[in-house]
Amino acid sequence: MHRTTPPRPVDITQEFPELLPLARTAIRLHPRPGEPVAGDSSVGGPLLWPRDEPWPTCPEHAGPWHLGFVPDEVRDSRRVLTAGWARAVGNRLILTPPEREVVDRVGHSGRRIPQNGPVPLLAVAQLYARDLPAAEGEGLWPGPQGADLLQVLWCPFEHGDDCIPQVRLVWRKAAEVGPALSTPPEPSVIEDESYLPGPCVLHPETVTEYPAPLELDEELAERVGTWEEPRDHLYHYALSVAPGWKIGGWGNWSFCDPWPMECPDCGGPVRPLLTIDSAEWDNEQSWRPVEDEAVCAAPGVVHPQPQEPTRITIGRGYTMQVYICERSFGHTPLQVMQ
Repeated sequence: MHRTTPPRPVDITQEFPELLPLARTAIRLHPRPGEPVAGDSSVGGPLLWPRDEPWPTCPEHAGPWHLGFVPDEVRDSRRVLTAGWARAVGNRLILTPPEREVVDRVGHSGRRIPQNGPVPLLAVAQLYARDLPAAEGEGLWPGPQGADLLQVLWCPFEHGDDCIPQVRLVWRKAAEVGPALSTPPEPSVIEDESYLPGPCVLHPETVTEYPAPLELDEELAERVGTWEEPRDHLYHYALSVAPGWKIGGWGNWSFCDPWPMECPDCGGPVRPLLTIDSAEWDNEQSWRPVEDEAVCAAPGVVHPQPQEPTRITIGRGYTMQVYICERSFGHTPLQVMQ
């Protein structure tokens, strides 16, 4: 099923023509729970990985053990909770005693979970160029010439000052993969259950974004703020930056001021590649696709929540934006939590 963002309530460029040259096209990926295969674009699905290419690991988080969560136990708990909520009575979860044991087993209980050697990275997302839409006749594929597949992995333990998983990007030509790896290695332990993406298929859609208020110049930001104040901050929440997983676009700068960003390797300019969001829309709901309205209006509890299909949470419900160097696709990506 396609996903369609409702039309914006106002054409903001009619009010502020200065915003027109600042417009950017973003691709909302619209991940939704499914059963993707290696030939699909996905979040949390299997990657098309060459059988003879070593699977990446994180040497900073080597065993022999870690505190955290067992991935298969997290999956079992999610499966049980989905089944339990499907037979809920009103808003009361119904679980059998064995199911309750499965759910209770998951937790940061202080167990020392064995991890033999460096932690294998987790597959987070896979994007085929063929699945990304075009805008005004131009393709929106963000990768190097010749590559038609982007694979995103991360270490399921926190790194850096922002305390978020560390991302690894792999660009490749799908036709050159050859015999594919059937069962990739998986960490025996992850730091947080919200770092394990649930398998989702994608429904990419292009939208137009404008800079978050904090990225506007001071004079324009003041005029926009005056205009939107009696309109419940319409620009900030409904007209500027789309929520959810997306390619390109603008950063949302939700709780801190923008700062000059540069490539970690060469100090050169960077551009936004991928946004990993904790939710596809918020309470304002302006960005909720029309195809999701029915399930949101249905009585009872839906598990997982329609706006949280990937099961991933960044920080306290924030986003992670991944920027790439404009000089080289091989440089280390810059990650920012917003």
